[in-house]
Amino acid sequence: MPSFSANLGFMWRELPLPEAIRAAARAGFSAVECHWPYEFATEAVRTALEETGLPMVGINTRQGVNGPDDYGVTAMPGREDEARGYIDEAVAYASAIGAMNINAPAGKTGRTDEAERTFRANLSYACEKAGAKGLNIVIEPINQRDAPRFHLSLVEQAIETIDAVGAPNLRLMFDCYHTQIMQGDLTRRLEAALPYLGHIQFAGVPLRREPDEGEVNYRHVFTAIDAMGWTGFVGAEYRPARSTEAGLGWLREWIRLDGRGPQASTR
Repeated sequence: MPSFSANLGFMWRELPLPEAIRAAARAGFSAVECHWPYEFATEAVRTALEETGLPMVGINTRQGVNGPDDYGVTAMPGREDEARGYIDEAVAYASAIGAMNINAPAGKTGRTDEAERTFRANLSYACEKAGAKGLNIVIEPINQRDAPRFHLSLVEQAIETIDAVGAPNLRLMFDCYHTQIMQGDLTRRLEAALPYLGHIQFAGVPLRREPDEGEVNYRHVFTAIDAMGWTGFVGAEYRPARSTEAGLGWLREWIRLDGRGPQASTR
């Protein structure tokens, strides 16, 4: 089985971020990731990471002044200053805590040509700033059911953008939940996208709950990910049906079946 990362944007939300990191370590996760950590001092977050030995896989740039109605602003024409301010903030924060990736959500643009030009220009800026700190920028296709008019919905659209920008530290965030809803054929799409991958995430479909419920056979998907030679983390980004702890049977079972216990990625 892959090495699993806990997404603390959804898991252990009742705890402050440093305590959620400690809870993830106790539960057996090999890494953590989150969405918007900015209300917490970088020193407290870094201390928790160092104490547990867990790497922080990534954080997001802010959603925008309109919050979920924006869902990111990186591709929004006329809001370049806002987008680049969020990028600068995220680069500084990620660098301070030793994170690996920054997700720069595109926003709800309807995918106009002007929006794509804006997206590429802002991503070039982000990659330059992040590269100076040894960080990657990732972009993520989001399904149109959860986020109507979101700029990126298909894996191939993200790959087209990555190729156009041409920065070595611009990578693909492949979220199995979003891709199953929009496109399906998960293992073949993962294989085709492997040269572009920066991170993989998962959740049960269609309810975005634990991965041992719903229409996707994740044991098959994870076996395929191992066979591809992916050595990065695979992020659990789901909303627990009850409490986080109550829904972790899948993690305990898969670690037991794998027979190796939690271990850090080599990526």
